[in-house]
Amino acid sequence: MRPIHYVAALVAALALAGCSTPVTVPEPPAAVVREQPVAMPLVLMLQGSIEQGAMVVGRTAPGSRVTLGERALRVAADGTFVFGLDRDAPAEVALQVAAADGNTLTSTLAVKPREYNIQRVTGISERIMNPSAKDLARIEVESAQIAAARARDDERTDFLQSFIWPADGPITGVYGSQRYYNGVPKRPHYGVDVGIPTGTPVKAPAAGIVTLAHPDMFYSGGTVIIDHGHGVSSTLMHLSKVLVTEGQRVQQGEVVAKSGATGRSSGPHLDWRMNWFGERIDAQKLVPPR
Repeated sequence: MRPIHYVAALVAALALAGCSTPVTVPEPPAAVVREQPVAMPLVLMLQGSIEQGAMVVGRTAPGSRVTLGERALRVAADGTFVFGLDRDAPAEVALQVAAADGNTLTSTLAVKPREYNIQRVTGISERIMNPSAKDLARIEVESAQIAAARARDDERTDFLQSFIWPADGPITGVYGSQRYYNGVPKRPHYGVDVGIPTGTPVKAPAAGIVTLAHPDMFYSGGTVIIDHGHGVSSTLMHLSKVLVTEGQRVQQGEVVAKSGATGRSSGPHLDWRMNWFGERIDAQKLVPPR
């Protein structure tokens, strides 16, 4: 992740979010004595490009309330907050900061659209392509487990770490690509695929709490979800072995699993996905380019 840049701005002065040039308010001379409290300007910083698939970290005055559209965001004691923009995020989103003194700052963020690849995957089993009634019932239960794991809203700010790749290998699939499985169009792919042999150690890309550790889900196979705080989570999929348990705290770089080809997979690889609650964000935007 890029270094954080701070922007100090008066409520009426913020024209564009994400600007990197600080705007400072001079301190009064030491000799000046004020008899009445003076409201300080709101402070707002946004780090990360405003585009589809982005994770955006912000900081504002402690004690402020922040909303994205109609959604209230968790704000840490130091004013840090985070939000994610989905693959198909709209062209504009509204961000509002309300300070404890009643001052408010509102900005309309222009969301940059992206173009997505088309990827054709073959070799998927007939059972995976056409689940039975029993399989569909299993899928429904597992989908609820995944949703619950991603719904956690923890005050931790592990997401502020500079993320690392959970494994080294060639990239075989990217975020947002329209997938065709055995020639049939399916939902877009929301992760980054790393082509690695079965049994390759898979590391935690950042510190966090394990909220899901499942040995074999129908679609994702062996699956681990790590919560990084404020609704940000990593999902590691198609694992041959899970080495952690739910509720366990892991540190960045700790081996949490071994890669495999379980679930809906045509060969050994790691599928790494990032979420902000239900919003799917692009993991590749958080790590050094390959």
